[in-house]
Amino acid sequence: MPGAEEIPDRLDSVLEAIYAAYGSGWDEAAIADSPRRRLAEEAIYLGKLLLQLAPHEPEVYGLVATMLYCEARRAARYDEGGSYIPLSEQDCSRWEKGLIVEAERYLHAASQTGRIGRFQLIAAIQSIHAQRLWTGSIEWEEIALLYEGLIQMSPTLGVLVGRAAAIAEAYGAERGLALMEAISSEEVVNYQPYWALAGHLYKRMNRKEDAYSAYSLAIGLSTDVSVRQFLSRQASEI
Repeated sequence: MPGAEEIPDRLDSVLEAIYAAYGSGWDEAAIADSPRRRLAEEAIYLGKLLLQLAPHEPEVYGLVATMLYCEARRAARYDEGGSYIPLSEQDCSRWEKGLIVEAERYLHAASQTGRIGRFQLIAAIQSIHAQRLWTGSIEWEEIALLYEGLIQMSPTLGVLVGRAAAIAEAYGAERGLALMEAISSEEVVNYQPYWALAGHLYKRMNRKEDAYSAYSLAIGLSTDVSVRQFLSRQASEI
């Protein structure tokens, strides 16, 4: 184990590794024979273990909160027939309220330190989604504002696409699409979430050929069969 004085310099790399492990397990949770299915559970365990080693680091609390918010929605990601359901359309009564409450406690603990960070902002976005369980609505303007903060700290491709999605929901598909089109085409060529969102926005704008083309790319880049089927249904409606 590293000494206490070593932890701050090594913390970011460890947080990134745990987050990547969770994401890998989350993405393949529906693939029965995937060896990565248990990674999400293991990542949460490691995150909570890290809390014991770095109890005063707000980003650790932010990461654990992020994973718990996502884990709370696991059962609602697919219907009884195994069909994929996007977050904004999920039946929130199927979310695990206990995990959401636990995540809220961790996020609150992080906020008390007065040191904001990437994982806290990601957790805050997830918290707003989780509030639909009580309010019945999604505050897209607040989510868009949090993404602006994330852009300043970590302008990754995923964050850029997430901001475009939030802006589209809050202020219209045209504004969201303008942000999408500003991203380098070389960066997005193999990035499935980009093309899935592009298809959705083009469809809302009645740009049928562009929508169908984007959905086709998203389908080809999807590893989850149920996601491919969901996207195929969206494309068939054009």
